[in-house]
Amino acid sequence: MCLLCDDEKAYKAYMDFLDAMERKGKVADPNEAIDAVLDQLEALDAARAKEKKARLDDPANDKTLSPFFCSPINK
Repeated sequence: MCLLCDDEKAYKAYMDFLDAMERKGKVADPNEAIDAVLDQLEALDAARAKEKKARLDDPANDKTLSPFFCSPINK
C-alpha cells in the first residue's frame, strides 16, 4: 500500500493540492505534487511540535509543581 493510501491526512492534502492546481488551470506532475504535499505536512507537524514544546515549557503549565509545596522556614 502506498503512503497516501495508508495516511488519510496525506491523501486529503494530495487531493486538495491537485484540486487547487486544476482550478488554476495547471496540470500537476504527480511526483512534484507528492513532494509539495509531504513538505507541507512536515512543516505543519514541525509547527505543531514547536507549539506543543512552547506550551510544555511554560511554567504555568508545569504540573510537577504543587500549590501545596512548602518553602523552608527561615528564622
